[in-house]
Amino acid sequence: MAVFCLDGKTALVTGSSRGIGQAIAVSMAEAGARTVISGRNVDTCESVARSIREDGGHAMAATADIGDEPSLELLVQQVEREFGTIDILICNAASNSHFGSLLDFNAEAFRKMMDNNVASALTLAKLCVPAMKAQRDGVIILISSLAGLFGFRDLGPYGLSKAADISLVQHLAVELGEHNIRANAIAPGVVKTEFARPMWDDRQRAAPMLAATPLGRLGEPADIAGAVTFLASDAASFITGQTLVIDGGLSASGV
Repeated sequence: MAVFCLDGKTALVTGSSRGIGQAIAVSMAEAGARTVISGRNVDTCESVARSIREDGGHAMAATADIGDEPSLELLVQQVEREFGTIDILICNAASNSHFGSLLDFNAEAFRKMMDNNVASALTLAKLCVPAMKAQRDGVIILISSLAGLFGFRDLGPYGLSKAADISLVQHLAVELGEHNIRANAIAPGVVKTEFARPMWDDRQRAAPMLAATPLGRLGEPADIAGAVTFLASDAASFITGQTLVIDGGLSASGV
């Protein structure tokens, strides 16, 4: 359907050389967007971009360190030179340097996580919004987490940063709505990626989650990608400031 078409749009997806980010990037390209694969390793980024091009899509690789503001500035400049205005900004890249008790987390590590998971998204938004304002059209999507909405053992610091992402899209939506720029978040449950391996690779930990999940399985990257493509498209033109939970019904079970 044309309402889901992203032809003529440029989508920047951070952390898109693997996992959820890669699935999102492929989905963006399949919908017609010029897609930017971004991460720290040029070879892995180029591999994904090449695969998209071989399938008939438009993609480029661009490396960046989300924790370094000058690196993000260079990233946006590179994309604008190659593809023009960034119409769709998808902030997926994140870090979790601590899997354990919230009370064992040190301040320096927490600041780094907040820089990577929250400040980087705000910086990229600040860099992309002027052009979006000029054309009166733009989409910002942050990949948050179910841990940003509910408490999870061993995910306290990460959850705090993801809660901040949810708040960030609410404030961006209020500030940017008059310019026809939408901002939304996705809050995945446990998805089978390397990043989330500590949550699903331990059978003792995974079994209760599976038992409490109405759909009876863990998430796959493709489960997230389709929802992101929907939010990026005109099908979601009246949706902003929202967080879409994708967790197989786990949160609905009351666990």
